[in-house]
Amino acid sequence: MQRRFSDYLLISLKGLAMGAADAVPGVSGGTIAFISGIYEELINTISGINLDLFKKLRSEGFSSFWQVLNGNFLMALLIGIIVSFVSFMRLAKYLIEYHPVLIWSFFFGLIIASIYFVGKQITKWNLATVTTLIIGSIIAYYITLLPSSANNESSLFLFIAGAIAICAMILPGISGSFILVILGAYKTLSDALHDFDFKRIFIFASGALVGLLSFSHILKWLFKHYHNITLALLTGFIFGSLNKIWPWKMTETVMEKASGKILPFSEVSDLNNLTLYQQQVVDFESYKVVAEKSVSALTYSELNNNIDSQWPLAVVLMIVGFSTIFILERLGKKPK
Repeated sequence: MQRRFSDYLLISLKGLAMGAADAVPGVSGGTIAFISGIYEELINTISGINLDLFKKLRSEGFSSFWQVLNGNFLMALLIGIIVSFVSFMRLAKYLIEYHPVLIWSFFFGLIIASIYFVGKQITKWNLATVTTLIIGSIIAYYITLLPSSANNESSLFLFIAGAIAICAMILPGISGSFILVILGAYKTLSDALHDFDFKRIFIFASGALVGLLSFSHILKWLFKHYHNITLALLTGFIFGSLNKIWPWKMTETVMEKASGKILPFSEVSDLNNLTLYQQQVVDFESYKVVAEKSVSALTYSELNNNIDSQWPLAVVLMIVGFSTIFILERLGKKPK
């Protein structure tokens, strides 16, 4: 495939969007890759990394190795993902702490549009595809209900977390960052990136590499032999993930960091949302959400001393997020 510099620049921009999405717990970079038209090429490229490829490096030289690897595509995409993930994770932390309703509204609109664009690529609807879509939705919805785990900083755990999270990151609808939250590794990784702890970053990256190379082969096989069924499953994953990124939440239980105790949030504050309480006391570290549920904007306001639910601006940002997918999809259709 002959590409120009502008094509690789566009791939890097798509990588930036993927990295930004993966930095936010609840949003999947795989969704961005799918909508922007590079998902199957990415899976095929990753699954092509094997021992035979490295034998080619020894026998035919770097140029042949790089071409078979699809190295230019991979490098352009990784540059965008890494730059965006490392930089946006810090910005995402600030937005989630101080403007949670607004950032979740943007991503909610983005995911709504993703459901349509991924689903419309299913060429044949039948009982099998509908059933698979429903199963995918139930699985993803169940994952959004799982309570967060306590933070774990051991090296072996971080390696395993990297392997599991990267599998989620390349699945549309399943957020790698949210899996890290569930496993209790999100804060460990975000702290490592913030503090430039290269040892922990390397351990996580090693686990991610092992998981990525293994899981990509499974995905490639599924697309080749069960294309519509796989698309239906991925559409279900995206649909089921909507619960996690609904902007208005009521906190039910939290974990106290100092003691590790899980408490009803009503024992901590007369508010019903942890983030609002954290903003009030300017302390985002002492407690973390264990369980929460989605509520309407009106209920959210009533439960929190009639605070402004920001619903008009939230709706605008949902529309912006929805429109962003249309733009990415059009970019994905650009002639190669």
